[in-house]
Amino acid sequence: MKTSIRSFLFQSTVVAALVATCFAIHRESRVYGAAGPVEPQRAFYRVLAPIESGNLLLFPVVQTGKESGSPFITLDEGLKTGEVEVTEAGRVRGLVRPRPGQTRGLNDGVAQPAPEYRGDQVNTLVLVNNSNKPLLLLAGEIVTGGKQDRVIAKDRIVPAASNPIDLGVFCIEPGRWTEDTASFRASAKSSTQSIMVQPMVREKAMVAKDQREVWDSVHGAIGGALKAPATSSATAEVTRDAASLGTTSYARAMQNSAVSAKVDEAAAPVSKSREQILNQLRQEHAVGVVVAIRGEIVWADVFSDTDLLARYWTKLVRSYAAESLLDGQGHRTPTIADAQRFMDAPNGGTETSIGDVGVYRYRELRSGGTETFVLESLLPGTNYDVHLSKLKLRGEARRGASDVILR
Repeated sequence: MKTSIRSFLFQSTVVAALVATCFAIHRESRVYGAAGPVEPQRAFYRVLAPIESGNLLLFPVVQTGKESGSPFITLDEGLKTGEVEVTEAGRVRGLVRPRPGQTRGLNDGVAQPAPEYRGDQVNTLVLVNNSNKPLLLLAGEIVTGGKQDRVIAKDRIVPAASNPIDLGVFCIEPGRWTEDTASFRASAKSSTQSIMVQPMVREKAMVAKDQREVWDSVHGAIGGALKAPATSSATAEVTRDAASLGTTSYARAMQNSAVSAKVDEAAAPVSKSREQILNQLRQEHAVGVVVAIRGEIVWADVFSDTDLLARYWTKLVRSYAAESLLDGQGHRTPTIADAQRFMDAPNGGTETSIGDVGVYRYRELRSGGTETFVLESLLPGTNYDVHLSKLKLRGEARRGASDVILR
């Protein structure tokens, strides 16, 4: 049964203490890839009654004993203050000068050459974190400008006051290869219009890892948003012709006034009650959401604490809302038990692990019809999972779910 926002906001949920057996994991100093049946240490989550917004249902995910207070800066925050800079690969030149107290990448305080590149590259950007906090990057986050708008390919952590790093990305603006700006910007000027790519595009970047498939999903997402029926006078004149937008960029299409109005309308029940909902989520110790669209559970985003969920709330909700605009087959309304089963589904099967020693580990776990991505912080004083994405595999990805693939 669907639960309205009103009932959600006034419900008084008492989350029982969860008693479970913990499995000890021996943490090695190296980051590695492995295949075979692997069941990593699991956090214990509980799913609450959903928040309803049109074709969208968001089931809050809670974890007891979690305290807010993340040490990370987000991409949008860093770009806004100028402490984080993202450029095309070919713009990195010269030496990286040591900063006070900085030791990473330096030998006895001697400046080291920046990485050398052969020029600008579609799937590579360069990022510098000049802030005094580690930077959290999520797959699906958008940077605009440069020679093409791009989307972050995978979750990762960048240490504070770091030297330039190679940032893996996918293009979400096919057809343009002329410089718009020297450095990249966030997805939108206003935080209320901030957006990530929607789940169908995120899946292609994270699972398929194929530029052509990302472009195809961008084309489908833009076309689907344009074809979605307008339900108010504010969106009544929206065009259904993608060519008339004058752009192939996912980010710019979503910033189009007519398209943005549709996304806002789809997200309105959640967005307009943002502070009320976030206050309720904090009281419940919510750290993420399970996402259902037209009755089908398709995704989950879960963070280490409520603070991070709140800071990503707007861009995540708008990305889910954009996905809800697409045509699709309806399903029966999922229950709390359905969402709980999705979260509890085993993650064992095929595991791939990559990362940066002493900084982060990024695990990809495929089992049956789902794929789970876990970003673990290895920075001093952390050693916990910062972000988890779990998605229902669709199409070719689902048919190949039994394959053993090491990347």
